[in-house]
Amino acid sequence: MANIEELRKYKHIHMIGIGGVSMSGIAEILKHWGLVVTGSDRAESDTTRKLNLDGIHVVIGHDVNMVAKSDVVVYTAAIKQDDPELVRARELGIETIERADFLGIITRAFSDTICVSGTHGKTTTTSMVSMCFIEACKDPSIQVGATLKAINGNYRIGNSENFIIEACEYVESFLKFSPKAEIILNIDNDHLDYFKNIENINRAFIKYVGLLPEDGLLVANIDNEYCAELHKYTNAKVITYGIKNEKANFIGRNITFNKNGFPCFDVYYNNSFYASFELSIPGEHNVLNALACIALCHKYGIEKADIKSALKKYTGAHRRFEYVGNFKGASVYDDYGHHPTEIKATAKGLKKKTYNHSWVIFQPHTYSRTKEHLNEFANSLTYFDNIIITDIYAAREANTYGVSSKDIVDKIKEQGRKAIYISKFEDIVKYLEEKVEKDDIILTLGAGTITNVGPMLVKNNE
Repeated sequence: MANIEELRKYKHIHMIGIGGVSMSGIAEILKHWGLVVTGSDRAESDTTRKLNLDGIHVVIGHDVNMVAKSDVVVYTAAIKQDDPELVRARELGIETIERADFLGIITRAFSDTICVSGTHGKTTTTSMVSMCFIEACKDPSIQVGATLKAINGNYRIGNSENFIIEACEYVESFLKFSPKAEIILNIDNDHLDYFKNIENINRAFIKYVGLLPEDGLLVANIDNEYCAELHKYTNAKVITYGIKNEKANFIGRNITFNKNGFPCFDVYYNNSFYASFELSIPGEHNVLNALACIALCHKYGIEKADIKSALKKYTGAHRRFEYVGNFKGASVYDDYGHHPTEIKATAKGLKKKTYNHSWVIFQPHTYSRTKEHLNEFANSLTYFDNIIITDIYAAREANTYGVSSKDIVDKIKEQGRKAIYISKFEDIVKYLEEKVEKDDIILTLGAGTITNVGPMLVKNNE
């Protein structure tokens, strides 16, 4: 059971940007603990509507009067310092706390916080671990970065000391947490608008590993060169996993795929056969994610049968190669991938499926990432048969980088492949209406508004 004494001094908590996936989960947890929670967001969404229905008053826009009634204001990293609510809170001398710092307080309310980290695969692996703990009746509290069907949302409130969360490296926010166990899936070039280079990213993970107590646990992917060195920076117990590195404690072998691209594989623990597992999500990258989950769950005493059952039941989190519906006899999927490594992994997973032709509609996410990985984006997208690129989703940035989606199209053409640029989503739908054939696969790809295209296609099919 969580010890929330540190939070009880805040009778009324106001949250700016409450509609975000992490903030909304935090809000629901706080409400469950008996605290008064209000919030604001710039746009109405399914999330803000659900919060209102759950008794958390959410204003669209700003409400400085609500701020005046609060004891603390929590805000996301995306909120500008001149935000009217933030400015008002500081004028009134009300404490303001950034989301990661506040979530850090919540991690300390539990004696056993399990943090899932890495550049790619956090949501999937957090979901896998969560389902295994639920299957084993460990009654965990959970916060995951997407909707997970098994918990009917992005959070769960349990009555045990286990708190399972995604721990994101962006702006080093994971250094605010107090983990008892860490899974580190991979360390790769990303968020270079903040980190600038891979060396700085690696240093952040080294500091993060240093947060573990001596009786803690580190689960690391030693197929990744940076993760393979992390054991040097902690006195906690270290368990390793991999597919390629034979020195790993947990190794995946004899990997095969069915017609849906779902893997079946054998796991060896310290070179002795452990068990065979089947997944209901595609791709070899998900074998690695499952190995991380298996290694951690084994150390937490979860039975093999429960791990096997939970992993087989897991059909993916929201926007992780998620099936959307049918369009002219083609299957439509949606995926959050917005980094070249993720795109390549998704494309390779797709290739294990049985289909006619593949179509990808890619929306780059942030100008800085597009500029930094221009060649890699072009290369990863050539794994698909047909390539459509739409406008860059700016997120938190202005285009000071002199880059556009057409630059990716040009790079793809340099590799001898065809790609087209289409700006409007309606025009993408029209184009696909003319081109798509029965048994094709269509994949919308990106972390922004591209997720709206799949439902537009499916609705057009009705």
